Amino acid sequence: MKLQQLRYVCEVARRGLNLSAAADALHTSQPGISKQIRLLEIELGVDIFVRNGKRVSEITPPGKAILEIAQRMLMESENLKLAAQDYSNQDSGRLTIATTHTQARYALPKVIQRFTARYPKVKLGLIQGNPIQICEFTLSGQADICIATEAIATFAELAMLPCYGWNRCVIAPPRHPILNQRTLTLEAIAQYPIITYDHAFAGRSQINRAFANRGIKTNVVLTAIDSDVIKTYVALGLGIGILAKMAFDPARDKNLRALDASHLFESSTTRIGVLRNAYLRGYVYDFITMFAPHLGRKTIEDAVRGKPNLDYDL
Repeated sequence: MKLQQLRYVCEVARRGLNLSAAADALHTSQPGISKQIRLLEIELGVDIFVRNGKRVSEITPPGKAILEIAQRMLMESENLKLAAQDYSNQDSGRLTIATTHTQARYALPKVIQRFTARYPKVKLGLIQGNPIQICEFTLSGQADICIATEAIATFAELAMLPCYGWNRCVIAPPRHPILNQRTLTLEAIAQYPIITYDHAFAGRSQINRAFANRGIKTNVVLTAIDSDVIKTYVALGLGIGILAKMAFDPARDKNLRALDASHLFESSTTRIGVLRNAYLRGYVYDFITMFAPHLGRKTIEDAVRGKPNLDYDL
């Protein structure tokens, strides 16, 4: 049995049983993958996959059990390498963070500045995408951690660590009638065209739910994945914007005005997602703690190891 054979099995499963896609991802040939998986099946004495001709159509019951074990073995083999690196070279390495535009643009800069000052030999990488994508980046190993608001909760393979709560504001050009509201209401917002986040982003469900609970219909004329894009089109007069409060800066956004809307919507919680049972290097713990000071190393370790009955409340 070879780790490479286990890697082939896991990649075929991850690629929806598409041998060609698995071969491309692993930079090898489809016949080579098929041969090695067949050799593993012969050694184990069971079929891992059901085949229809040259195609793989499903995973067998024993194959599902083997797949779970193979995934753990591959993770532990990677953990061995990381543990060795941690002791041999504690202050250098790489940290790749998958996150959304809003987090990368508004929440992370000061943390990254502190981190790079402390760990100048660690190469940082940022991958941006929507919440679903950044979770998948972490599951596939393209990123070490992900930072998002909603989608992490739908991925059981990720340990979820709450970082901070946030809410929303309504933005508009100067002299827009909405700015005359003494107390902002959902009814007042619904009188105007709305520009806000795409459905996959930044607590959009809380926005939709707030209006739906009051039976208020809205006219969302434009959605975007980027807070700066929302501000751009609001400044052009296409509508009023609903966005994260952290994304509005009066000093920079001088062509816009903002009204607090936190009393109108449920708050959202930004979380860090880490692959369960992953080995985290020391500087990864430090990064998480810099981003969320209330998360100590033991709390993070317990979450990654999946210990029950942990209190992660902010």
